[in-house]
Amino acid sequence: MGKPSDIGDAEWKVRTDLAACYRLVARYGMSDLIYNHITAKVPDSPGHFLINPFGLLYDEITASCFYTLDWDGNVVRQPDSEFSVNRAGYLIHSAIHKARPDLHCVMHTHTRAGMAVSAMKKGLLPLTQTAMRFYNAIGYHDYEVPTADASERERIAADLGPHNAMIMRNHGLIACGRTVQDTWNLMYWLETACQVQVDVLGSGAELALPSHELATTMSRRYGPDGAVDFAPMEWPALLRLLDREDPSYKN
Repeated sequence: MGKPSDIGDAEWKVRTDLAACYRLVARYGMSDLIYNHITAKVPDSPGHFLINPFGLLYDEITASCFYTLDWDGNVVRQPDSEFSVNRAGYLIHSAIHKARPDLHCVMHTHTRAGMAVSAMKKGLLPLTQTAMRFYNAIGYHDYEVPTADASERERIAADLGPHNAMIMRNHGLIACGRTVQDTWNLMYWLETACQVQVDVLGSGAELALPSHELATTMSRRYGPDGAVDFAPMEWPALLRLLDREDPSYKN
């Protein structure tokens, strides 16, 4: 199956990258059965974003399977699918897409380590250089009953603030980026930081925390506008991996 005639090259590229991101989330153990979403804005189509059908496993996602929604959850383009959209699930994504014009991709996960850290009062600690990336650069959103109440969108956007990552307390993780590959990179680091924190705290060992000054320096170095950006190098390598194992994400 090739690119549909009514989808332009720029949108197809985003769709392909987005489908690849779903496959990578599954491959690296960050999926949650059929739940959660990774979404991306549609290029040159203000107010529209792509979202997965509710019912597919992450390793079943393909470039052509996405729904196109507007900020209010209305279906703009419907794929040939037996599955519909999780109406409540789009709430988090539409909140961020609408509030942050600079961000084009949003990922939400319910991983074991991410949920564990979300239940810790002090949140993410700067235990490693990976975790220091998020020092004073991550938002926190208090848990609310899962609902399709659109009023929560304002609170989600406010709690994210200027950051590109957020911990939803007692819930899970959010990462956002200017591109799909930036978002993948951020979530991979955030998930790794959470895994390490769970391991360290579980060991019962005394913690060795860096100084405020050092953690701040590292956060700036690895932040969105910092000197280090590995995403452009990582992404082609990850696509080669997917192409070797199962290139069907491109369909």
